[in-house]
Amino acid sequence: VQLQASGGGLAQPGGSLRLSCVPSGSIFSINIMGWFRQAPGKQRELVATITSDGTTNYADSVKGRFTISRDNAKNTVNLQMNSLKPEDTAVYYCYVHKAIGARRDYWGQGTLVTVSS
Repeated sequence: VQLQASGGGLAQPGGSLRLSCVPSGSIFSINIMGWFRQAPGKQRELVATITSDGTTNYADSVKGRFTISRDNAKNTVNLQMNSLKPEDTAVYYCYVHKAIGARRDYWGQGTLVTVSS
């Protein structure tokens, strides 16, 4: 599975950005899609995930500000980020988990989000 993410960039505090991720390759049995992020000097952390039936999970730090969505027909996942804060600055990684297969977890190459005035 290859994951192509787009939509990162520079935003001002309080602004918005939208990330999108399109998987390709052996995409059958993908059941969980989501986003992680890694800020400089910190460990990678979960931002949000969404299952194939639409169940979502968010980090406490982004609840009420970020919204994850998924198009099952296209197997794409989006992350709408509103009310951005400087502490949201990080490299954001698209993630998918497959229900079957020798390898289950896949990561994208990362897209940089910078929140600064």
